Amino acid sequence: MDRLNELWPEFWQAALETLYMTTVALALSGVLGTIIGIGLYVTRAGGLMPNRVLNAIIGFFVNFFRPIPFVIFIAVLMPVTRAVIGIGIGVNAGAFAIGIAASFAIGRIVEQHLVSVSPGVIEAARSMGAGPWRILFTVAIPESLGPLILGYTFIVVALIDMTAMAGLVGGGGLGAFAQIYGFRQFEPVVMWAAIILIVAFVHLVQTLGARLARKIMRR
Repeated sequence: MDRLNELWPEFWQAALETLYMTTVALALSGVLGTIIGIGLYVTRAGGLMPNRVLNAIIGFFVNFFRPIPFVIFIAVLMPVTRAVIGIGIGVNAGAFAIGIAASFAIGRIVEQHLVSVSPGVIEAARSMGAGPWRILFTVAIPESLGPLILGYTFIVVALIDMTAMAGLVGGGGLGAFAQIYGFRQFEPVVMWAAIILIVAFVHLVQTLGARLARKIMRR
């Protein structure tokens, strides 16, 4: 316990780094993943703007990169990270790699929830003369918004887990803190302090996401 008291400044700095990486990665993956998911949805067979070639290209990249374990992915992406961020390790590099990795998962989540919108609702909008983009933004997305929020909540939990793994390869955050000051120095109290805070973050995100989704789905 004395060791933990000595490390309080580093502990809270690591917590802030985890929140920072999660927030930046969520913003990046949210934008990229939503674009990917919408692209898969509108270009699929029977979609709003069917395009077999474009759908196959997007699907190939998603299916290729999504299964790669994150620890391997962050190493593979390091040249790109250096080109964009200017450095291959650190908090900003970790947030960038996490955001890119998560965007492929978000793309599939967005596609799946948009596809689940009742075809009857889409056809009703078409029969009233609505174009593809109008149907997408005024019918498909609003109809799937509640489940989409639950999907994004799941991704945020995964992002927090990724920040811990990024810490093992120089990404900073609570993962690095637990590894350096807890595991390597045989300080279980220090390690468990980091674990408990990570669990608290996850629980808070899940609670807020579930409440927001319920509120939207009741409308």
